[in-house]
Amino acid sequence: MNATGRPFPWTLLLAGLALAQPACADDAVRRPGGEFVDLSIEELANIDVTSVSRRPERLQDAPASVYVITAEDIRRAGVRNLAEALNLAPNVQVARGSNTDYFISARGMNGTSNSPANKLLVMIDGRSVYSPLFSGMFWDESDVMLEDVERIEVISGPGGTLWGVNAVNGVISITTRHARDTQGDLLVLRADSDGGAAAFRHGGAMAGGAWRAYAKVFGLARSELASGQPIDDDWTQGQAGLRGDWARGAERFSVNANTWRGRQGQPAPGVIGAPGADKGLGDITTHGANVTGRWEHLLDGGGSVTAQAYYDYRYRRVPPTFRDAVDIADLQLQHALAPLGRHSIVWGGEYRYSWDHVENSRFVAFLPASDKQAWASLFAQDEVALRDDLRLTAGVRWERNPYTGAEFLPNVRLSWRATPAHAFWAAVSRTVRAPSRLDVDAYVPGAPPYLLAGGRGVRAETARVFELGYRGQAGQIVSYSVTAFRNLYDHLRTQDVTPDGRAIVFGNLMEGRSRGLEAWGNVQMTDAWRLAAGATLLHEEFTLKPGSGDEGSVMTTGRDPAYTAQLRSSHVLDEARELEVAVRRNGALGYPDVPAYWAIDARFGWRCAPGMELSVIGTNLNGGHAEYGVASVRGEVPRTVGVKLTWQR
Repeated sequence: MNATGRPFPWTLLLAGLALAQPACADDAVRRPGGEFVDLSIEELANIDVTSVSRRPERLQDAPASVYVITAEDIRRAGVRNLAEALNLAPNVQVARGSNTDYFISARGMNGTSNSPANKLLVMIDGRSVYSPLFSGMFWDESDVMLEDVERIEVISGPGGTLWGVNAVNGVISITTRHARDTQGDLLVLRADSDGGAAAFRHGGAMAGGAWRAYAKVFGLARSELASGQPIDDDWTQGQAGLRGDWARGAERFSVNANTWRGRQGQPAPGVIGAPGADKGLGDITTHGANVTGRWEHLLDGGGSVTAQAYYDYRYRRVPPTFRDAVDIADLQLQHALAPLGRHSIVWGGEYRYSWDHVENSRFVAFLPASDKQAWASLFAQDEVALRDDLRLTAGVRWERNPYTGAEFLPNVRLSWRATPAHAFWAAVSRTVRAPSRLDVDAYVPGAPPYLLAGGRGVRAETARVFELGYRGQAGQIVSYSVTAFRNLYDHLRTQDVTPDGRAIVFGNLMEGRSRGLEAWGNVQMTDAWRLAAGATLLHEEFTLKPGSGDEGSVMTTGRDPAYTAQLRSSHVLDEARELEVAVRRNGALGYPDVPAYWAIDARFGWRCAPGMELSVIGTNLNGGHAEYGVASVRGEVPRTVGVKLTWQR
């Protein structure tokens, strides 16, 4: 029996272990069209990443704590959405409170009682997808067709110099495939014990390039409390989009557009077993559309000039509290100079403008209800080859936001390649989380005259970050990465009583410190069998400054596991069959308490015909568990079993 009182699926686990025995592991196995077995440990280290320096560089050379989730990782794991895919990265914490309520962060600060997770910057093909309403993520609004993802670069640590404010504890950059790599037809059908999905994509050629179009729909049934009581959090959503890529001489062009519409139940705050607690507060409805255009001109000598512009519209209705409609227009320019002696310089700027309108209610209000905001920034970074084996990277960003004015975000990084297979790096950075409308404009009606009266005097939350890392390989069999970090936070948000005691306002009277360790690696057991492991350690301390009595923020700000660990086994059994088994362990969360848990996931894939793959996928095979939230309202993340059919030609 497991902790939930349900029988442990020993037969499934034993069958998986039996199939995982390396009976055919000594044969070099190549999957038709597959990337995994074609990439050796050394080749994986040579994957290009762009999020660290805004130009392609080898993962082995990147002076940052960066983990790459490849398209093949996503396919083998059998995940259903971006949030589940991020569980594959050992340097990010993923917690699910209900079907659509995800809390995701790196290096802690994963939400508090008065501050949702808001220190992680997420981009899809260069388009920032965090909400200007609260600087965090509505993960149900940020989706892609997973079969179109080329890679996900997960940087734990600051990225403010290159990507701006809010890239405090991490940057997640999702890159979709070039249209030329998605030609023909693809059909995906999936049925799970808690829902289902269908998706179709067609790609074709055009003069000088290629295009694709896709559509997908999915649905999830209600989840349950630990008591078995259903929660009104069922979710359905549809999405469609297209992408075109073409080239003409030294010019590269790309256009990407998406539209979506969703509906989800909204659990009602209450007590387990309370009458009507499963009825919810009324459905949350969402819809939106976005279009991104990108132009790149290749210069002689290896330089380039890039311009990107996007428009993003999002609508969200959350009864009975508010409705929010926001339009965002963004323009980015970048110039990567051809190498100048030992210098590699990249510089650029960005301008973003938003129109936001909130329809207020008697429960919460944003004043003013309608607001127009602008952000402007300039950045420059120089990478200097001090010696053939020693590089110094220095950069700074100036960014102006509507609430605190100009912020300066510098960073310095030093990397030393001791040998071709071993590299050390160190970094010092300063970054900030700029205030959002929630910090400044939020009001809760109540006598006298507001219970919560915004935060007109709020400051930017700041972090000074110190990092030391090592990345290495042991021949063609083992690769590994280790990073130690120290974060010093200041001006963290608090809820403080006004001097006259008549209302609560948002302030910045908390400071904090955290330190930790991140480590992961790969072991090529045989030509067809690879193990991947990762772990994190985290210690956080938060204290109030004089003038604040907000002990609740101190208790809840460090709601992060002290440790996480994972182990994945990827085994190509033969040309037609493969098995993926993953085991995860997350430490307990503090106030309110969430127990530590184990999770065992598995996928068996079978290429039953040319162009056709059938998968059987099980998640949380050892039983459901809680991951985030107050016990009386949080959903259990359930055990699920599903079947997926993928056909392409």
